[in-house]
Amino acid sequence: MTDPIADFLTRIRNGCMAGKEEVFAPFSKMKAEISRILQEEGYIWGYEVDTSEAHPRLKVKLKYQGRVPVLKNIQRVSKPGLRKYVSVDEIPRVLGGLGITILSTSSGLMTGFKARKAKVGGELLAQVY
Repeated sequence: MTDPIADFLTRIRNGCMAGKEEVFAPFSKMKAEISRILQEEGYIWGYEVDTSEAHPRLKVKLKYQGRVPVLKNIQRVSKPGLRKYVSVDEIPRVLGGLGITILSTSSGLMTGFKARKAKVGGELLAQVY
């Protein structure tokens, strides 16, 4: 697998479209941090690390309003073939502030809003709305 982050985001997107309660993905610290941000922003109910198997995996509990998923779209921006780095002034606003951007900064993973507040730029990982 060349891009495990894109695979993780695709699993979440496909799980939402299929109406699943939870999705599983191989565990990594980066995926756990992305899940933490999604939980803080209210896009998922929660996540936990499942160590009952030989390899640890991440269990993400998806969130719905009625039958409609809260997470409408989640897409990878910076890819292994074409990395996308932004400075503080270039951090995009998704849907005029209704969505979030997830950045990998020198201070760790954070949303675009927090990165602007901390005055740090970084690699633009994903956009969520």
